[in-house]
Amino acid sequence: MNEVLRRAMYGANLSETDVAAHVAVDPKTVRNWLHGQLPHARHRAILTKLLGVDEELTWPELGGSRQPDLVAIYPRRTAVTHEVWLSLLEPAVSEIGIIACDAMFLLQDTDFLRRLREQCAAGARVRIGLWVPDKATAAPDDLDAEMRVANARGALSLLQPLLPYDGFELRLHDIVLYNSLYRVDDHLLVNQRAYGIVEAESPVFQYRRATGGDMFLSYLASFETIWSQAESLQSFRF
Repeated sequence: MNEVLRRAMYGANLSETDVAAHVAVDPKTVRNWLHGQLPHARHRAILTKLLGVDEELTWPELGGSRQPDLVAIYPRRTAVTHEVWLSLLEPAVSEIGIIACDAMFLLQDTDFLRRLREQCAAGARVRIGLWVPDKATAAPDDLDAEMRVANARGALSLLQPLLPYDGFELRLHDIVLYNSLYRVDDHLLVNQRAYGIVEAESPVFQYRRATGGDMFLSYLASFETIWSQAESLQSFRF
């Protein structure tokens, strides 16, 4: 499955029939493209303009030097649309993971939180590791500490309804993160951090598990390392 193409169509609210009409092909041809067939150059040109996607990112086989597990690059987190975040939870999901300070931009999204709850109810394993909401853990020169504490407390409050589900686990950490990690099955979004730039304006790299790709596995190892050092909610008093 060409996930980049599928999600671009989802984000543009276009069906296989809609795309087929724009490109002047049979809907079955569009279905073949979704299942990995490389479109002809003239069709790719129409698709990239129609869907606003990058040709080499949508069809990595066109660029031999690109990492096989790199799916997409977004210049800032705000460029990852509401539809993209929701589409990650659309297919059958068995593993969901978040390592972040508070992930409030997602948890305040009622649609995302509802779908997260639905995945928990369906038996998915959901692991969320957030920053300890305690100003004492912040750096002395962290002028945004109070806001971070408020956001972290807000995130914990929003996640309370998920605690009864067997597959849900919430842990807290006081680790200085180099990036925030958002995993759904074999997809992983990495929100990089850069000094002096707020996280929402920092780039996001999207990876998927792929043969010969090391980036997905490297970031997955980072996720597991942070998770192993985080502690259960019961270990803290606020």
